[in-house]
Amino acid sequence: MDVSEPASISSGIAARYATAVFDLSKDAKGLKALETDIDALGAALDSSDDLRTLISSPLYSRVEQGGAIGAVAKKMKLSKTMANTLALMASKRRLFVVPQMIASLNAKIAQEKGEVTADVVSAKALTKPQSAKLAKTLSASFEADVKINATVDETLIGGLIVKVGSKMIDTSVKSKLNALQNTMKEAR
Repeated sequence: MDVSEPASISSGIAARYATAVFDLSKDAKGLKALETDIDALGAALDSSDDLRTLISSPLYSRVEQGGAIGAVAKKMKLSKTMANTLALMASKRRLFVVPQMIASLNAKIAQEKGEVTADVVSAKALTKPQSAKLAKTLSASFEADVKINATVDETLIGGLIVKVGSKMIDTSVKSKLNALQNTMKEAR
């Protein structure tokens, strides 16, 4: 049995919904509203255990999921396109792919805007000037607008790990110490 199969099925389902929502929003000139919707929905999923349980638990019926997600969409003032999509997903028991759909929509919107997302891991949180300078430097290197997605990993000791697409730049002290340790092991 291929263990990766369920994940690829989920990402395929999410990609189809994301493409449909994106195309509908683009045709209706509602990409800005869609971007606001997915930012709000992503933040809600990050902060609410109840919402994550609602979309992933098989214990809720289609009707319960539909009613709850409809109320959430109304309370969050999501666009009609997004609210209808979430209702459709609830009726088809597909709400579990909402996080993957959000990621796919973010990628589509970034591509439409000519943006590239850089995942940056640092030992300490980046200040706004540091983040802006890094974005400017990366924009010059990749010849595109760069959006920084910053996270903190204190085990890095210092430096950064920057990942843009398939390219990764690791200037962390941790990786340099590991490389030195490997060199010392080889010298024995």
